[in-house]
Order: sequence, then C-alpha cells, then structure tokens
Amino acid sequence: MAVLVEAISVIVRRDAINRSYNGGWAGFLSRVPNSTLCADQELARVGFMDPRNVERFINDLQRHGLAFLSNGKSIHIAVVDQQRGPTEPCDWLEFARLPFGKHGEYVAACWLFDGPRIGAGLHLSELNSNLATPAGWTFKGSLSERFIFCANKESLDRFKYLRTENGCEVFLDRSTGREVFKSRE
Repeated sequence: MAVLVEAISVIVRRDAINRSYNGGWAGFLSRVPNSTLCADQELARVGFMDPRNVERFINDLQRHGLAFLSNGKSIHIAVVDQQRGPTEPCDWLEFARLPFGKHGEYVAACWLFDGPRIGAGLHLSELNSNLATPAGWTFKGSLSERFIFCANKESLDRFKYLRTENGCEVFLDRSTGREVFKSRE
C-alpha cells in the first residue's frame, strides 16, 4: 500500500510508533495536529503547508520517543515534499508520482520498502497498490490536482487576497482565475 503525499508530508514508520512512541498508536493519534492523517499498515502521513509546522510536529514526535535523523539519514521519520520527494536520504522509503483515477491524473505517494535494492529505479513490493488518503479526501480540488508553488516576489503580481477561511488565507490566482489557499500558521 502507499500513502498520499501533498504539500510537505511528515511520514512516520508505524512499527516505530508501536515500539517507541510514548502511548503507541493511540498516543500518536492524540498528537496529530490537523485532519490530514492517512495511514496504511506500515506508514502514517500528516501533511503541512508551512515548514514551521513541520518542525514543530517533528519536535513533538521526538519528545515522545521517535528519532528523526542520524548521520544525515531518516530513522523513524521522513519529510517528503510533494514535488521533490524526501528532503533527506531515507533508505526505507520509496517516492513516486503514481497514476490515479481514469483520466490521466497523477498523485505523489510513498511507501515502505525495506528490502534489498537491486539496480536503479523504483522498488515495489506489489504491482497493484491501494492509496491511503485522509478521510474525505478527493482528487478534485486537492493539492494533487491544483498544486502551485510561487516565489514570494512573484506572488504580489499573481495573487489577490480575498479572505481568511478555516485558518487559511484565500487568494485569487489571476493567471488561472482559481482560488488558492495559504496556511496562516
């Protein structure tokens, strides 16, 4: 199975949560700060739009018994960017854009692969894999469908502030006519 990757995703090994996290899985669930959690039997994923929130969540995970990095490699926790993949070397995680749906859509996803690496390319445990997504997630309107990265200097010309809604600032993207969202955190 695989988990969805959108924006900046914190990926945690479920075996590490069960073995090392204070309170186990129930304790972990009680500390998830938003509604983006999705999980399969091997990985848990929580998404963020602001790197400062990623840092806060990782610090919290470490305070509760998990390890982030050692010698520049991910131990129990990996940070995965929707466009670029893992931000640090992680020998237990695979990342790719996978076909999704029937109309040529793609989503970023990652999955646990702890086996031997033979050659270059993706390593799959199985060819047909389900995708774990947050409760209520749909492709239409998601970051997978409408992801935009914009440098700060470009944003003044391209985006017009409209309102604040559910903790996010809502802007009009003048180039597409669509609304886009930015975390206020």
